[in-house]
Amino acid sequence: MGDFVTPETRMESRPRLLLVHGSVVNAELTWGAQKPLADRFEIVAPNRRGFPPGPDVERVDFEDEAVWLEQFLEPGTHLVGHSYGGVISLLAAARRPEQLRSLTVIEPPAFGVARGVPAADEFIAGIEEHWTSGPRDPAEFLRGFLSLVGSSLPPGDFTPELLQGARTLMVERSPAEAVVPSDVLGTAPFPKLVVSGGHSPAFEAVCDVLEQRLGAERAILPGAGHSVQRLGEPFNELLTSFVERATSR
Repeated sequence: MGDFVTPETRMESRPRLLLVHGSVVNAELTWGAQKPLADRFEIVAPNRRGFPPGPDVERVDFEDEAVWLEQFLEPGTHLVGHSYGGVISLLAAARRPEQLRSLTVIEPPAFGVARGVPAADEFIAGIEEHWTSGPRDPAEFLRGFLSLVGSSLPPGDFTPELLQGARTLMVERSPAEAVVPSDVLGTAPFPKLVVSGGHSPAFEAVCDVLEQRLGAERAILPGAGHSVQRLGEPFNELLTSFVERATSR
């Protein structure tokens, strides 16, 4: 009769996606359009520190977050990071490459890799100006930030959850300071995928540099600005295809 497959063993045989959200909103709001992927994958989507339902934090540093993320890494993990979560994922992947089966980053603001490209330099200057001289009111700070990065403004008043996300945003270490370990990642055996939304020359510059330095696959999916995963099906199909190819390698 062969082996009887229990739900437990079937779960273990499914590819494991670890989804890392970025700034402002938590995992549930970031990855809502990825819920259909739960039919095919085991999905782990932790809320980072400083995001609802957890308490506020005094400081966010991508290096600390990469260490924090290690508790969720298991052998064979497909790591997927959006925005600030993409920077965290790049660093975590370089720290624990033996745990990864693949790495996908969506518009990581690792602008340091693209310094010297005018669009990236201008963007860095604009972000630094916003953090040093921008409004101190969390709602106004968030409005300015969202327009800078190309994310849509939610309608109506900001919810308490969004205002908490704004407060956390204000204490973030600039991701432009991140030093991406391109040598480690470029030689790591797992496949990499870099995704952008085709809306910002600065983000395109970062993604193009990462494609080259990491030997990554590259995709541009326009229509949802900075939050490419919110496209739903087009992004889900891209990710599914990439992960399944990586799994069968």
